[in-house]
Amino acid sequence: MIRPVRYAENPLVTPKDVKPSRPDFEVIGSFNAGVIRHEGEVLMLMRVAERPVSPDPAICRVPYLVCDGPDARIAVRECRRDDPDINFSDPRVVGFPDGTMLTSISHLRLARSRDGRGFTVDETPALMPGRPSERYGLEDPRITKLGDTYYIVYKAVSPDGVVQSLATTRDFVTFEKPGIIFPPENMDAMLFPEKIRGRFAALHRPLGGMLAGPSMWVAYGPDPMSLGEHHFLLGRSTSGWDSGRVGGGAVPILTERGWLEIYHAATGTDHYCLGALLLDADRPELLVAKGAGPILRPDAPYEANGFVNNVVFTCGALVDGDCLSVYYGAADETMCGVDFSLSEILDFLTGA
Repeated sequence: MIRPVRYAENPLVTPKDVKPSRPDFEVIGSFNAGVIRHEGEVLMLMRVAERPVSPDPAICRVPYLVCDGPDARIAVRECRRDDPDINFSDPRVVGFPDGTMLTSISHLRLARSRDGRGFTVDETPALMPGRPSERYGLEDPRITKLGDTYYIVYKAVSPDGVVQSLATTRDFVTFEKPGIIFPPENMDAMLFPEKIRGRFAALHRPLGGMLAGPSMWVAYGPDPMSLGEHHFLLGRSTSGWDSGRVGGGAVPILTERGWLEIYHAATGTDHYCLGALLLDADRPELLVAKGAGPILRPDAPYEANGFVNNVVFTCGALVDGDCLSVYYGAADETMCGVDFSLSEILDFLTGA
């Protein structure tokens, strides 16, 4: 039996806790954070979604990155909400006759905690959009430490598609961006925290196409910029809680029974839950066990109601003994936390 214990402090970080990156913007989401321990702190590298403030409710202002010179800059496109040629039906996007744009642009911001519950948010972004592949923002980072380097895999969004990109740091002060590691359309990628058979390994989630839906795959390579040898891992079900899509969540955790992966799945109507998988320790493309149902559903009010209703979505988890602390985005708006018993989840998966 799985008994999740949500933090009494939830939500841990809300949009009002985050200072906008510029005075004419407002923060509408602080969620989907990669999580790591570093120098005695728990760090959450959050996706911060912000949009231009519109003084006129009849005017919609849409942000995007301009990369037409040596320096990238964020510009704003304005349109009228009563324009019959523009589609405003989805709060996440605006459908223009010449293409679709996001209603917000995201950057990555650090929040810090000594106890993993009370977080202080940095005043300024850690990573900002700055490349053509990032014209609509940076999203959903996962953090993996290998050696003395932290590898941050994040979603870069642009009119050309959604790619998985890599940033690295050793101190969370200075960052480098080596570039794109998985081309469009790809989401939910992360590196394993150990080399496997001498190679880097990664989970990723191609969008799928004519014959298959969004599915989880495993890739290997000599370095994070040279990932190949792709293996199918898990697809969506024909019905139920994971019938719409599946994708990686937290960075995999090595246990005595194999790699534990806390992942997300959604129905066709975008009702998101968290589930658990057990992967082979030496060949994680081999699925050892899959939970029969979710380990966390969007039942709390802050999960069921928000910018996008009925969403729990994780990008990071930490282990301390038998305690598995999962940090997750709720309703595409806030950051929250929940504790599980690691042994309960492993028994749930293996029938012990």
